[in-house]
Amino acid sequence: MKTFRRLSKSKFGTGILILFLLLILASFAVADIANFSTGGGSLPQNTLAKVGKVELTAAELDQAMQRRLTQVRQQNPQATYADLAGDFDAIVDALIQERTLWAYARKHGFTVSKKLVDAEIVKIPGTRGLDGRFSQAAYEAFLQQQRLTDTQLRREIETALLQRLVIAPVATNARLGQGVARPYADLLLEQRTGSLALVPFAAYTAGPAPTDAELQAFYRQNVQRYTVPERRAFRIARITDEQLGNIAATDQEIAAYYQQNQATYGGVERRVISRATLPDQAAVAAIAQRAKAGGTFAAAAAPAGFTASDVSVGPQTRAELAAKTGEAVAAQVFAAPAGAVIGPVQSSTGFDVIKVESIQAAGGRSLADVRGEIAAKLTADKRKNALADLVTKVEDGLASGRTFEEVTTAERLPVLTTPPLTRAGGAFDQPAFKLPPDYAAVPGASFDLGVDDDPIVEPLPNEAGYVLVDVTDVVPPAPAPLARIADQVRSDFIGRRAMDRANAAATQVLAAINRGTPMAEAVAALNQSGVRPPEAIDLRRGALSQFAQQGQEIPPPLRIFFTLAPGKAQRAAGPSGIYLVKLDKVVPGNAAGNPQLIASELTSLQRSASEELALQWLNAAQKELGVERNEAAIRAARSRIIGGSVAQ
Repeated sequence: MKTFRRLSKSKFGTGILILFLLLILASFAVADIANFSTGGGSLPQNTLAKVGKVELTAAELDQAMQRRLTQVRQQNPQATYADLAGDFDAIVDALIQERTLWAYARKHGFTVSKKLVDAEIVKIPGTRGLDGRFSQAAYEAFLQQQRLTDTQLRREIETALLQRLVIAPVATNARLGQGVARPYADLLLEQRTGSLALVPFAAYTAGPAPTDAELQAFYRQNVQRYTVPERRAFRIARITDEQLGNIAATDQEIAAYYQQNQATYGGVERRVISRATLPDQAAVAAIAQRAKAGGTFAAAAAPAGFTASDVSVGPQTRAELAAKTGEAVAAQVFAAPAGAVIGPVQSSTGFDVIKVESIQAAGGRSLADVRGEIAAKLTADKRKNALADLVTKVEDGLASGRTFEEVTTAERLPVLTTPPLTRAGGAFDQPAFKLPPDYAAVPGASFDLGVDDDPIVEPLPNEAGYVLVDVTDVVPPAPAPLARIADQVRSDFIGRRAMDRANAAATQVLAAINRGTPMAEAVAALNQSGVRPPEAIDLRRGALSQFAQQGQEIPPPLRIFFTLAPGKAQRAAGPSGIYLVKLDKVVPGNAAGNPQLIASELTSLQRSASEELALQWLNAAQKELGVERNEAAIRAARSRIIGGSVAQ
């Protein structure tokens, strides 16, 4: 099920936009949790883990992986499940964390009321009708558009609310002393000097052309590398508003919407008022008497202890005033002329006396002025609803037993037939074939369908409509013929040979450095064209933080440089060659004269402490509840979802 596709584009209200799964993934360092039992022999095959009485099933993991892939495709439409290999274990752990929260809440009687969930649902703009209010029809259309059921949406909202109500209070307001931050600040100012050299692979590509025998042997040894992954041929029928014909807002609908939204288009009368409120009716009556006798309201209220700023309320709509005083008082004020003094009257806060200082008449726009704006909005909404109805009609037709051909013919849907495609959308047998850009995500999203499965409806990105997808053929994984990929195998052979030679050269240089030979001399001894002399490094440890700020990993040679002891050298593999790193000198840092750095580190440590508190709470909850993992089922799920999903 594609339950949360495009859901990140919806507006849920505070706290609902962030899925609990990703919140855990980002904030609680789930990979550090190790108090799981690793048995699983007593769990059903489709149960991956169990926390207390709450299970994590294979189907729920599938939904989470689909959700994550949808998010990744917002940045990279060509992404496949293979690109999530590094996320798999963390997502499994995050889901177990979520089950921990649910199990703990159930055991200890924490409940999220239906009323609280309903309050979050009505905040979703997609659940509102043309009058701006919650509409059951709009809600059902929203669920259909987002590929959700009411139960699934409520589950996500309840999870987010539990996180907010149970875990957040544990993790907030962690406080540490400045003395804790000082050593970390000192460490950031640590200065290191040394040398860095690169033995590039490109320097070792020269050599005799590989023989046929060498290529065949290399191909056999790396046949998995040249295996074309499983492919599927699709029929894709587009469902867009192009099939809807002429749909437009009527004059009656435009006029009705204008009347229902007078607060927006017609303008609202405001009244500038002064107000004094006290529990003593007699004191309020005295203020009213002085105000009616003449002079300013502030002067009339001053003997009762009010200042001018106390009594000045400013412009108020009737609704705003009613929220302060009650509807009965607001009705009197908005029925009175400018200059009138009303009171004493009983309000929701005591006894009031109110003076209408001035009246600001409503200054809205006429129906003629906003007709085009309203027509565009209503027409867009009607076409959106009509498209949802068409999708429902297509799905109902399939559910009733109609075939792909029957449905597409009846609804006049244009159909594209593809050659066998990989999950990434590549056509190995027809390299020139390209899917339309809107369809780029279709193969990956529908790749688990089989020939015998019913067609499914998938949404297109950027609200471009939907497609009905049917699988017509499945081609199992198979090695590509050597004759067809000979150029690629030859290039890979030469590249592997260059890597082996560069590795041997780097090993030679590192051995010489560790025997005491200066790095520049050891590199020069290679006498290899393309290998440059080493460069000096002079860095503070704090410079590494720029990589984290830019969302980048620290380059391996720099990571090694800040772990070495003075006089030591080490190697690090890079994409273009082998790095050799040597540390010569370390100057300890001293942050005594840099209070801003200490304060910054203190803030960072307090944030980490909050995350640690949340993690420790989850650890304690898991120890109390008991956690059982079905490792065999988890490995099988990984193989099914990630394994063999090579992007080509």
